[in-house]
Amino acid sequence: MRTAFWLYPSPMLFALPAYLITVIALALFTNAGWKIYSLLKSGQPDPTRSGNRAKRLGNMTREVLGHTKMLRFTGTGIAHWFVMIGFGALLGTLITAYGQVINPKFFLPLIGHFVPYLVFAEAIAWLTGIGIVALIGIRQFTRLSRKARGGKQSRFYGSGSWKAYYVEATILVIVFCVIALRGLEGALENQTAWSWQYALSYPVVESFNGLSTANIETAIKSVALIKILVSMAWFIVIALNLNMGVAWHRFLAFFNIYFKRNADGKNSLGELPEMLSKGKPVDFEDPAEDDIFGIGKSADISWKGLLDMASCTECGRCQSQCPAWHTDKPLSPKLLIMAMRDHALGNIGSEDPIVSENGPITPDVLWSCTSCGACVNECPVDIEHVDHIINMRRYQVLVESEFPTELANTFKNLEKAGNPWGANRNDRNAWIAECDFPIRIVEGELPEEVEYLFWVGCAGAYEERAKKTTKAVAELLYRAGVEFAVLGKSETCTGDPARRAGNEFLYQILSRENIETLKETFGNRGVKKVVVTCPHCFTTIGRDYKQSGFELEMVHHTQLLNQLVREGRLTPVTKSTKSVTYHDPCYLGRHNEIYEPPRELLEATGVKISEMPRNKDRSFCCGAGGGRMWMEEKIGTRINLNRVDEAIATGRKRSQSRAHSVE
Repeated sequence: MRTAFWLYPSPMLFALPAYLITVIALALFTNAGWKIYSLLKSGQPDPTRSGNRAKRLGNMTREVLGHTKMLRFTGTGIAHWFVMIGFGALLGTLITAYGQVINPKFFLPLIGHFVPYLVFAEAIAWLTGIGIVALIGIRQFTRLSRKARGGKQSRFYGSGSWKAYYVEATILVIVFCVIALRGLEGALENQTAWSWQYALSYPVVESFNGLSTANIETAIKSVALIKILVSMAWFIVIALNLNMGVAWHRFLAFFNIYFKRNADGKNSLGELPEMLSKGKPVDFEDPAEDDIFGIGKSADISWKGLLDMASCTECGRCQSQCPAWHTDKPLSPKLLIMAMRDHALGNIGSEDPIVSENGPITPDVLWSCTSCGACVNECPVDIEHVDHIINMRRYQVLVESEFPTELANTFKNLEKAGNPWGANRNDRNAWIAECDFPIRIVEGELPEEVEYLFWVGCAGAYEERAKKTTKAVAELLYRAGVEFAVLGKSETCTGDPARRAGNEFLYQILSRENIETLKETFGNRGVKKVVVTCPHCFTTIGRDYKQSGFELEMVHHTQLLNQLVREGRLTPVTKSTKSVTYHDPCYLGRHNEIYEPPRELLEATGVKISEMPRNKDRSFCCGAGGGRMWMEEKIGTRINLNRVDEAIATGRKRSQSRAHSVE
């Protein structure tokens, strides 16, 4: 009797623990899901995420199934795609296991013996297994091969390793169980020759063929039970750890991608989002007593911000591209989101500040950001790091008046003189006197024959090196016969340094002044064309000003000059034989996706471009964005020197969108 009991154990011996742990797991998981939903719902409203549902759904489907972000890391992306597909595609094998703990011969009705389904399930199981082994290998290679700087060069530095190891181990065990069960099922059916029904598992079938029927049935029940226990344990673990983004992203990433800022799928870059309070733009002329200015505590975060944080997989792709992190600054976009997540998900309603010397985010972390957008560009689940950083800066500037001391003088100069240096407004025209050709200055409405307004910008008018570019572009436009004019001293700063340093109030003042000037300048003209050399002016006027209902046709000078060369209105005097390297400015490249016109313009002069390793949408920042140009870089190494060293390493002459050899 004792032998018979072990050969033919009661079905309840396997079924009871399987079904009991399932009930517990589903109850805990449902409760955890409700908690996350309740936490997200408690966040500040953001009505900008609800429109264009068809576009959002299409983009989400394209990003998820196409793995468009993940495939930027090709090997990792391919491996992850199969692991992702396996999570859903192998659900049928889990359902089958619930039947097998009672009856080893159980199969799914209708499709259980459908050969295409069986081949598909086996193929996905093997590919998922290969994929997870590849991901484990990549993680360990990355972690172990980059021990410089105390291991901080690894994109996994600071991630919760045990969470990742647990998820990886779970997937490995489940894949093993799926393949083992297929082998046992074949042995139970006395498969002695290869067939399509066991196309990829036949070697496993052969390994079990020598067992007795009783032993095979017991083995099926045992492996099915292990599969269920491991699967349900995973649900229990993540239910008890709401900040386990490496697991929760399997459910939340779809929503986070769907609700990204731009419904058309473009990265959340370019213009900054409007400053919302309780779901409405703040009226700076008459703010309400209870208006919220940025993010000061967890209760100030929008529901989309909380969803961002809950979706973080801790993969570190943002960290691997961050210029601040690569120059030994304390900022890591990944660690920042993790810190905000751990604070916010457990402290909704808390009055504890997010930014403080002893808080989740320290001032040095907050003010290290250059707003280059590399983190947003890389994130596979579309987290909007820059927006959260700017919102925290807004609170620090507008409410706490806590910001780097250098910015106080910058803000004062912007307010009083209309430029960051505090230079005399009348000197905006000084560069014109240095030109030996006529330049029209607009007074009142732009004459009908003038096609372009040339926005010079603060640097282009005051900074000696930038003035060279201004004069060169003006001369080329003049020689090409382009009718253009400048505003002269009627220009004032676009407000970019103020806005990206968190001073939204000052930005509103500067932008409104410029918008009024531009409205007066263009009058009732339908097409309003503006050419600009500065990528920051290009972004602010062309994209941020749209939020105030004012739209222009913005053209970067490299785009216009390249067009003029193509049309034959500008031709090279002599073909150059030099080789150059080209630096993609973050605000021209990543933020506006303009990469080819500058290169085509350079190549038109005959030069050969030798690309730096970090180029185009993975270009390394110069370090001046996000208001950083006006702050001392006291921590780590200088970002601009890091970039210059990379340029020097090409052995080429450096170029930054300048075209002097055409006329």
